[in-house]
Amino acid sequence: MSHLVLKSHAKVNIGLQIRNQRPDGYHNIHTVFQELDFHDTIRLEKRTSSCQFSSNVDWLAKDDSNLCVKAWQKMVHAFGLGGVSIELEKRIPAGGGLGGGSSNAATILKGLRKLYELDVSDDELETIGIELGADVPFFIKGKTQIGDGIGEILKPIETIINGCYLLVVPDLHIDTKWAYGEFKNILDRPNEIVNFRGFIRKEIIPFELFENDFEAIVVPAYPEIGQIKNSLRAHGARFASLSGSGSTVFGVFDEDADAKSAESHFSSRYNTFITNPTL
Repeated sequence: MSHLVLKSHAKVNIGLQIRNQRPDGYHNIHTVFQELDFHDTIRLEKRTSSCQFSSNVDWLAKDDSNLCVKAWQKMVHAFGLGGVSIELEKRIPAGGGLGGGSSNAATILKGLRKLYELDVSDDELETIGIELGADVPFFIKGKTQIGDGIGEILKPIETIINGCYLLVVPDLHIDTKWAYGEFKNILDRPNEIVNFRGFIRKEIIPFELFENDFEAIVVPAYPEIGQIKNSLRAHGARFASLSGSGSTVFGVFDEDADAKSAESHFSSRYNTFITNPTL
């Protein structure tokens, strides 16, 4: 095999609890990751040596600060494989809480395994992935998973959170380190862990219990986020939330037609995408 074309999917967080700060400075979380059909496209081709990276966007570095290049370097170090040409077609917005960069890195890990026909398990790739970013291990298997620790302790869920997802992406950059730093001020409050897995198995999911703790920090600082969320609910979403620390706000609709109708309210002011969960 000399070349591959792969989809690199986005994700949203259906509920996100921030638990406690760890000795290493990170925070433990409890969340449901839902992978979506919305994706970037990655083309891989074998080279004798080195990594050649190209993209359709100019804001991605082409050197070894790039997560895709870092993923290749990790695989070279672990398995001694050869070079690769990476062509990345970006659609997932940067810094929107959709996991685009982490997904790209995970897709490179999986793609190199296939391209070089390596006998490497998903668990081994997840172990490599956590060295690249907290969300990278999730994208090795994707679909629907409970995430604990910093997101690397993963438990698959058989039930996907179905529906038509409308993603609304305002032109805001919300710094994740800032959001976690601000959250320290309210971390002392009682915070019982929510049984996300149990609730998802119910015939009617009690979405009112699936809160994203970051909203307590982000919405007061960026009121537009709260306005988008309220508007999604007003236009028929059965659930609306910030994804990760933002800035993407998403609504889950029962019918595609309802999502498309709601999209018309946002599309003149924001980037919007309609998608579904991966099966």
